[in-house]
Parts: sequence; C-alpha cells; structure tokens
Amino acid sequence: MAQEQDLLQEIGQLLVDAGPESANVIVVRAELYPEGDACRYEFDYVDSSDKTDWFRPAARAVGDLTELLVKLRNSSLLSGGAVWTKCEINFDVLRNKLKINYGYDKIV
Repeated sequence: MAQEQDLLQEIGQLLVDAGPESANVIVVRAELYPEGDACRYEFDYVDSSDKTDWFRPAARAVGDLTELLVKLRNSSLLSGGAVWTKCEINFDVLRNKLKINYGYDKIV
C-alpha cells in the first residue's frame, strides 16, 4: 500500500508540473493498452472561472505518466485486485486531492 501511495503522490506532482498554471482542477482520461507500453490520453483542466479547456503536456510528462500508471496497475495486480484498463484522474490543485476512478473491460 505504501508503494501505491508513493505512486499517487508522484502522479499528482507530475500533473501539477505538466498542467497549465491557471488550472484549479486537472482531469486526465487514460486508456492503457494491454501491452502496458502506451496509453491514449485526454487532458483537460478547469480554471478559476470554471472554464474547462484541454491542454497538451510535454511528451516527457506523458511518457512519465504512462510509466506511473503501468506501475500503479501492476501494484493493483500484485495485491490481488482486478485488472483495470482505463481511468479518470481528477486532481484538485487547490486542495491537493487526487481521485482516480478505474474502468474495467467487460468480459463477454
């Protein structure tokens, strides 16, 4: 659990560093590919006037985030959790609060 907490802290810091300075909330939608080597992303933020807009972080930040999400998913697997394939990250910059909602592929 301590490793997972460290990963969450790293994700939050990465989002603060990569997001726009005017962001009060950063929202990331990510879909991890099964191979674990890449993700599809959507990056949005909400500013102080509640305006939502998208942003494009530096390629290095995207690569680092992918690595952190893969580690987070692997730590979930090691602890017996289900395999999630997508997630939505909400980081409240002002309150320094991170929330992740995980998505799972349906078994047909």
